[in-house]
Amino acid sequence: MSAPRYDVIAIGNAIVDVVASCSDELIEELGMARGGMTLIDDAQAQELYDAMGPAREISGGSAANTLAGLSALGAQCAFVGQVADDQLGQVFAHDIRAVGIDYDTPPRSGEPATARCLIFVTPDGQRTMNTFLGASQYLPASALDEEAVGGASILYLEGYLWDPEEPRAAMRRAIESARAAGRKVAFTLSDAFVISRYGDDFRALIADGLIDILFANEVELAALTQTDDFEAGLASLSASVPRARGYPQRKGRGCRGAWRARRSGRRTGRKSGRHHWRRRSVCRRVPRRIRQEQAARHQLADGRDRGG
Repeated sequence: MSAPRYDVIAIGNAIVDVVASCSDELIEELGMARGGMTLIDDAQAQELYDAMGPAREISGGSAANTLAGLSALGAQCAFVGQVADDQLGQVFAHDIRAVGIDYDTPPRSGEPATARCLIFVTPDGQRTMNTFLGASQYLPASALDEEAVGGASILYLEGYLWDPEEPRAAMRRAIESARAAGRKVAFTLSDAFVISRYGDDFRALIADGLIDILFANEVELAALTQTDDFEAGLASLSASVPRARGYPQRKGRGCRGAWRARRSGRRTGRKSGRHHWRRRSVCRRVPRRIRQEQAARHQLADGRDRGG
């Protein structure tokens, strides 16, 4: 087996976060679920965007953000995700490349537009998110660079993207390519609602020995294993998944982001061969390093503030 070109290549939703400060009154006026995340359509996205004040535009998405953490720690990473041939598609491509991640997926012409998450931040720091998935749901298998997939130590798949048909087919092909090259496959379950729709698919992938590393929080683990006993759920996966990692569910702003950041640290510590106590040290440093990187990205984004 040849030496890997990348430490991790990920397939996920290519989303641009559009972040703006707002008043509590605006949240109520627009009828948004304060502090929640709502999926919206193109018309709703335009309506909410028009209601926003000055905003920052920053590339995001679950898998892409995980790669940003890995890249900040020195890992060589590549991302596969679909954007449209529009302004936000250019923003996404610029930002993800600017943090050292290879990104070569061709933009998609026509509708729908690039995915965006419109984030309204109230004075207390609470984030109310409204997500239009747009072009990210139309990633075709033909967009895969199978040589790049086979040239990465780990293929990392975002569970959110298993829902639409085209990206699901692309991820299945990517698994075949990674396996044929003798590489590892990592999968994050993303959300319990994904498991409610495709749990049988995920259980089949696990039973067939196609998943080497699995990430889940407590709720996702229970949905997948169909048991509320956290330890029993993990134990049930141990025979099929070499590295199954479950995380107790925590509440509060930014918890899922902190979990992704520490997950990046675990991957980086493991692939670099550090002892377990050194890996824990890496994990503790990651959130601080990510905050520094995000601050720099926000400063760069200030130069393209809408209305600023």
